[in-house]
Amino acid sequence: MYAVIKTGGKQYKVAKGDSVFVEKLDVEAGEKVTFDQVILVSDGKDVKVGTPLVEDAKVVATVEKQGKEKKVVTFKYKPKKHSHSKYGHRQPYTKVTIESIEA
Repeated sequence: MYAVIKTGGKQYKVAKGDSVFVEKLDVEAGEKVTFDQVILVSDGKDVKVGTPLVEDAKVVATVEKQGKEKKVVTFKYKPKKHSHSKYGHRQPYTKVTIESIEA
């Protein structure tokens, strides 16, 4: 059984037991979080596609940890002008483990 959920402006295909890195959620590690924006649910035989969301479907997950990704470095410069700038960015994330899919 798998589902497609929507969180943080992105869509994720998840199954029971999967660990997924999603956009940062304001939840402490060890707590449970419920994703109620389920777009698609499939049990191998039957597929339910929402318009736009599946009715009474939810995905329950446990938050494993909060963290930041590796640094992405951006470097801009203008030749012969002694003008340059270097920026770094680390995107925060939340790692969740899928506990159950209810449809």
